[in-house]
Formats: sequence, C-alpha cells, structure tokens
Amino acid sequence: MAANYRAMCRARSKAERFSKISIVIEETDETLFWFEMLEELEYVQKELLTDIKNKTEEILKVTSSYRKMLKS
Repeated sequence: MAANYRAMCRARSKAERFSKISIVIEETDETLFWFEMLEELEYVQKELLTDIKNKTEEILKVTSSYRKMLKS
C-alpha cells in the first residue's frame, strides 16, 4: 500500500494519480481480507486485530473518497 501511495503522490498526471490510488484501494481491501481470514480461521484473537482492522478500514474510506474526488 505505502509504495503505491508514494507513487500516487509523485504522479505526473491526474490519470496516473487515479490509477495509482486505485491500486492503493485494491491493496488495502486485500489487506483487510487477510485480516478477516486470520480472524475467521482463528489464527489470531479477534481482539488483537480490532484496532488494525479499524485503521485499515479508515485508510480504505479516505483513499476511496480521494479517488471519487479525482473522478469528478
């Protein structure tokens, strides 16, 4: 996520920025998926994942809002 976010910040055009932020959103969602899998399979206690899942969801919301702004 972080490397693509950095690439998005250095984008040379709006289209490139949109493309990179879309990758960030996809990777963030995948990260959230793996946290949910760890929880569901009981590899990690639910309580240990709560905070990081909340932060990941927040990143997803912020980046999604930014992408909507770029699209308009």
